[in-house]
Amino acid sequence: MYVTALAGNSILISAIVSQRSLHEPMYLFLSMLASIDVLLSTCTVPKALTIFWLGTQAISFDECLTQMFCIHFLFATDSGILLAMAFDRYVAICSPLHYNTILTPTIIRKIAGATLARSFCIIFPVIFLLKRLPYCQDNIISHTFCEHMGIAWLSCADISVNIWYGLMVALLSTGLDAILIAISYVRILCTVFYLPSQEAQHKALGTCGSHICVILLFYIPALFSAFAYRFGRKSIPHYVHILLANLYVVIPPMLNPVIYGVRTKQIWEGTVQMFLQLRK
Repeated sequence: MYVTALAGNSILISAIVSQRSLHEPMYLFLSMLASIDVLLSTCTVPKALTIFWLGTQAISFDECLTQMFCIHFLFATDSGILLAMAFDRYVAICSPLHYNTILTPTIIRKIAGATLARSFCIIFPVIFLLKRLPYCQDNIISHTFCEHMGIAWLSCADISVNIWYGLMVALLSTGLDAILIAISYVRILCTVFYLPSQEAQHKALGTCGSHICVILLFYIPALFSAFAYRFGRKSIPHYVHILLANLYVVIPPMLNPVIYGVRTKQIWEGTVQMFLQLRK
């Protein structure tokens, strides 16, 4: 799945960058999503594979904090880009005459900058929340990668601040993004049902349906993981938590190039054109 995600997203990024016909807001956001997906998978999967294949289970505290920051930062950024893409589709379908005046290159740059800045500001304090804790238990993380609460539970001090700060971040960033995405797609579907052509309705519903499936695969395991680590550690089997936590860093990056790329005619044509140019 990691190799598929790496290959699919790399081809997608190359096609969008090399083909001028794809330099539109929808595809620019898609290239951002593909870039973040590659980085998110690369932060987790190679390290997990070295554990299974080479038995290198040790990781220094600073390396663990770095991996933790990168995973949560990239996840928050991924969520913000998905929200931007939902907004892009909302404007394109519900207000098509104003599309080019609303989503200008300047606005796209500001959205990308704001997404990165928000992710950095909410995740960076977690490093200091973890560094202040004393660690006097067995420093064994029962997981394939380092995450905030996985590290915090190793401490022998009170971690209430970590629990509630992490929950606040999950609800006010990822949770809010998910709600706004849901509102966008509800408005999109309401507009689609008023389209005069049934063929156009079916096409729009098929596209929205596949997008929603990928979004659910991204948010449900992530939010479940956030709540389970804080309130369900004793009642939920640990392997269930680990499995779901690994799903949201591998499956969406693998499926996104297929859902957003292969099923989009312009992307498909741009990819074919790119390979034809390479052959020349």
